Amino acid sequence: MLVSYKWLQEYIDLEGVSAEELAEKITKSGIEVEGVEKLNEGLKGVVVGHVLECEKHPNAEKLNKTLVDLGNGEQVQIICGAPNVGKGQKVAVATVGAVLPGNFKIKKAKLRGEESHGMICSLQELGIEGKLAPKEYAEGIYNFTPDTEIGQDALEALNRDDEILELGLTPNRADAMSMLGVAYEVGAILGKDIKLPNPQPETSTELASDYINVTVEAKEDNPLYVAKVIKNVKVGPSPVWLQTRLMAAGIRPHNNVVDITNFILLEYGQPLHAFDYDKLGSKEILVRRAKDGEVIETLDDVKRTLTPDHLVITNGTEPVALAGVMGGANSEVGSDTTTVLLESAYFTGGVIRKASKDHGLRSEASSRYEKGVDPARVRPAAERAAELMIELAGGEVLGGEAEADALDVKPAVVSTTLGKINKVLGTDLEMNQVEDIFARLKFETAVDNDTITVTVPTRRGDITIEEDLIEEVGRLYGYDNLPTTLPVGESTPGHLSDYQKKRRVVRRYMEGAGLYQAVTYSLTSAEKATQYALDKREPVQLAMPMSEDRSLLRLSIVPQLLEVLKYNIARQTESFAAYETGAVFLKNSNEDLPEEREHLAAAITGLWESHPWQGEKKPVDFFVLKGIVEGLFAKLGLESQLDFAKAELDGLHPGRTAEILLNGNVIGFIGQVHPTQQKSLDLKETYVFELSLKALLEAETAPLQYTAIPRFPSISRDIALVVEKATAAGDLETIITEAGGSLLKEVNVFDLYEGEKMEEGKKSLAFSLKYFDPEKTLTDEDIAKAHNKVLAALEEKAGAVLRG
Repeated sequence: MLVSYKWLQEYIDLEGVSAEELAEKITKSGIEVEGVEKLNEGLKGVVVGHVLECEKHPNAEKLNKTLVDLGNGEQVQIICGAPNVGKGQKVAVATVGAVLPGNFKIKKAKLRGEESHGMICSLQELGIEGKLAPKEYAEGIYNFTPDTEIGQDALEALNRDDEILELGLTPNRADAMSMLGVAYEVGAILGKDIKLPNPQPETSTELASDYINVTVEAKEDNPLYVAKVIKNVKVGPSPVWLQTRLMAAGIRPHNNVVDITNFILLEYGQPLHAFDYDKLGSKEILVRRAKDGEVIETLDDVKRTLTPDHLVITNGTEPVALAGVMGGANSEVGSDTTTVLLESAYFTGGVIRKASKDHGLRSEASSRYEKGVDPARVRPAAERAAELMIELAGGEVLGGEAEADALDVKPAVVSTTLGKINKVLGTDLEMNQVEDIFARLKFETAVDNDTITVTVPTRRGDITIEEDLIEEVGRLYGYDNLPTTLPVGESTPGHLSDYQKKRRVVRRYMEGAGLYQAVTYSLTSAEKATQYALDKREPVQLAMPMSEDRSLLRLSIVPQLLEVLKYNIARQTESFAAYETGAVFLKNSNEDLPEEREHLAAAITGLWESHPWQGEKKPVDFFVLKGIVEGLFAKLGLESQLDFAKAELDGLHPGRTAEILLNGNVIGFIGQVHPTQQKSLDLKETYVFELSLKALLEAETAPLQYTAIPRFPSISRDIALVVEKATAAGDLETIITEAGGSLLKEVNVFDLYEGEKMEEGKKSLAFSLKYFDPEKTLTDEDIAKAHNKVLAALEEKAGAVLRG
């Protein structure tokens, strides 16, 4: 809501309170003022001038040479390029030395050989947005009315000597979406009375009911509809004060009739609509739900197909307005309009919101109906508009109004006690102080001992319960005045649980390994919901999904990470690695909520190392990601409990996939994304892993032990074993480790040979074994004894023999 400081002064005395001070007071009372804009800040030297002469520039086809009277007998020549400049006009002139928006300074100039002493300005050049300028002045200079005094400050004449307060309203404070509502609020804050309009339009002997009959079928949607008729209207431009009021509030002026309805919308918060009575085609207004497939062409020249969810205003047969949202083009007020049918109605918020959302039409009117208008202002707003139509359009208001009234809205009556107020606020207020606060709010009160009963005006529909009254007392008493107290009782300092500490370790390790943290949607599509799931279950379906792509809860994080890779690679990030710690959702039964389990997943693609200067490039492969997993387990002290087992899983490469085991239990997988899947996502070779973070972090770890640096030398033995091609190196490593005893400290595979000199179906795997004893220097006999046990175990359990 944009609030004009000058306009607000018409309802309340703000003497001694600047716009900035007022903004501070309003913010402290509960409505945030997001900013204060001084419309003429930095501008100077702009006056109203009178164009005495206007002729074509002798040396430029698109320029005009004008002689302008600036008042006080000063006449200057100004070269102007506006197509609509003409003799006799009253215009805004930036004199020599003037400053315009953007710190643009006006100097004497010579244009095509002719001197120019100033500039005739358009509204845009004075800081008014083009979309807010009246259409006739959207291109070219602005013309003041003929009675405008020349020589006066043009910015003042355009009400640019104003300041605009931008209120950041929450949905419950619909009352402050009007100037009168803001005046009530400011009056309560400052403790001052407000001056309200008292419209009493003079009416003719003819009756509106003779011209129009109102019928409402959808009474629940429209309990009150009031129609007034104004004859002999002369449609034309609005006076400057009205145009500038609208522009300051962000509304574009059109003509005097339409501008009056918009003015009332801003003043009362009550939307109005003006129909051209002669275009209605009947003497009837019928308010009903639209028929399925019914079409209306709205004022923006768009044909809209309606459904029974939408409320329409009709002439008895065809729609003439989409109720509360936008009027129809078939009844639009135009320059030839002479009789106006003025609508002032109370529509319920739900039906207006539905139409506004369905048709993408969010207007000033619909936003107010959605949040709730004051039913008590429906008739006064119509009277005020009729009065202005007499004053500004020369109209003749017919007596009475045609209406359909089924409205039954009574002020809310809410009670609270002084004790409850003081207990909640921590204050020590007296009853007379509480009464004074409600009196400033213009609420009627009745006191009975410790209880105060408040009759809340209908304009404050947000106050319905006892706590609302306490809030009103608190904010107007002043939040800054509330006493501060420290909590009483023993306090326990917060700390991270072991699980939380380990999770932080995991995240720091993954980021230290070069992976970016991703945060993706937990909602996914039916196609992706079961992909890469560790626990195959039926996915959980949302009751009201926002789209098909977000209709199910995920069972795996990997599909979302692959989308992250696809997104980044499409933007020329060829090498990318990401991880995520997040929940997956496992269905238990139709009645129970799903079980949430925290998983850790990662995906990498592209180059893992790139050093162009050294000519070194290393693409990611299975062992890069496997090394990251092994490092993670080592970081958590679980390396001895980690194992990998060959596996075949849907969506992963059949020869480059393994299960991740913790103490022999499968807790995840690691592998290359299947080439078909990679192609569908436009990915190059990509590797992923996912594991149960819950299982990983809840695993018991042995106490940390330190080993002294050995004082005695170690001895290495390399062995090349001939085994069946199907034999896994990991199985051989396990056999070696178990058979090597306490002297064997390290086992590493360093070579694989499957060349032509090897028997068919066989391969050679070479291992490096390191022996040492922390207590003594090993002898050849000690080594031979342990080494022979290893060779015997390999031959017995795996059929492995030393390569000759």
